[in-house]
Amino acid sequence: MELRLYWPSACPKCALRDQCTTSSVRRIRRWKHEAVIDRMQQRLDGKPDAMTLRRSTIEHVFGMLQHWMGSTHFLMKTMAHVGTEMSLHVLAYNLKRLMSVLGVAKTMKAMQLVGA
Repeated sequence: MELRLYWPSACPKCALRDQCTTSSVRRIRRWKHEAVIDRMQQRLDGKPDAMTLRRSTIEHVFGMLQHWMGSTHFLMKTMAHVGTEMSLHVLAYNLKRLMSVLGVAKTMKAMQLVGA
């Protein structure tokens, strides 16, 4: 992780320096991409309901997939095999959702049209 180190020149004259640091200057360490996290936090502060919406729409899918997979682990080893296993789980989830929306008969008909 690439960190950047700052020490503001205003520290020696600052009235709050004693609350901030015991040193003559305060050293601030920030991650190279900390500005991205700060912007994300500002967006979340502006829309406090965004995470509630995300949890209800996205995380349900991952919870279902995790339940199908046996809670916490993949059966295969190596990234190539795990990627294939995950792709099959996602395909099964999407097919199950499609059948619940269209119904089995319409899904089969659509699959026959695509395969022809």
